[in-house]
Amino acid sequence: MSQPCGVVADVLASLSQIVRAGITTKEIEDFADARIRALGGRSAFKGYRGYPGSICVSVNEQVVHGIPSARRIAEGDLVSVDVGVFMNGFYGDAARTLPVGTISEEDAALLRATEESLYKGIEKAVEGNRLFDVSHAIQQHVEQKGFSVVRMFVGHGIGREMHEEPQIPNYGSPGQGPRLRKGMTLAIEPMVNAGTYEVKVLADKWTAVTLDGRKSAHFEHTICITEDLPRILTKYN
Repeated sequence: MSQPCGVVADVLASLSQIVRAGITTKEIEDFADARIRALGGRSAFKGYRGYPGSICVSVNEQVVHGIPSARRIAEGDLVSVDVGVFMNGFYGDAARTLPVGTISEEDAALLRATEESLYKGIEKAVEGNRLFDVSHAIQQHVEQKGFSVVRMFVGHGIGREMHEEPQIPNYGSPGQGPRLRKGMTLAIEPMVNAGTYEVKVLADKWTAVTLDGRKSAHFEHTICITEDLPRILTKYN
């Protein structure tokens, strides 16, 4: 799995260099798709359950599954890019939210809290812990910072299929859920809203937005549980 995950990491790092005011979300997709193919992979999202894009590009109040379009990115936007790659029989999946130019203090705090919560969750992804130890660590950190975790969408197991068991909520009570074992590969992905955790799906049947119209952030890594610390397979610079 290090191969598709390495491609995902490369693409996310590259996207951080090209996402700027004036670019369209379709141009972001085209760049990512070309990069994936140049590195020997293919998009895991294109055609998945009918999804039309090669990656997901979700802007501001869009939580996840934003379909690339002619929409132009503006100064102060938050742009969440979610990349999945299939390569040599295995999948990799990761996401990050990129600030465009100067953003508000609240938006910066939202990004920090979301990314920090991802690593709080990863810290709990060790052999012998329970799955909801990961979920609780994410929820606790996010709510301490004054934000809310999305409950409609969750992380997931990943490997020979894009989405495998177990589902990984970003909220829950510690000590619950299946026991974590060495060799498990998980996509942990907190989705965090500035306001309410409630979301709705738009008429395109894909794009999920915050119910109150406030901004959202999304960070994700594919990790492997080892006999020691978890290994982040999609680690990017």
